[in-house]
Amino acid sequence: MTDTQKTTGAEAVDAAIAQGLDLDGSPIPAAKLKLYQDVMGLEGDRQRSGVSNTMRSRIVRIGAKHLSQADLNQRLLDADFAPLKEKEILFYYGGK
Repeated sequence: MTDTQKTTGAEAVDAAIAQGLDLDGSPIPAAKLKLYQDVMGLEGDRQRSGVSNTMRSRIVRIGAKHLSQADLNQRLLDADFAPLKEKEILFYYGGK
């Protein structure tokens, strides 16, 4: 990956994986790349339950990395999503 290529955000990761290179330009080991591709293929074939459910799942999974539990929960409620579930709190916040 050249110095001018973007190294932030999901798009940068997707582009690097497609090239078989890490963001620092080093090759991704073949076994890791194959496992990733196999699992993503399985996910691509999975029946979906609806866009709203998928959106909420992504919001929780990624939001927990960036937002406090209280902030994420309030934002979910404000957007008319279900609040954080106890199992999500335990998994993402360790019961904090």
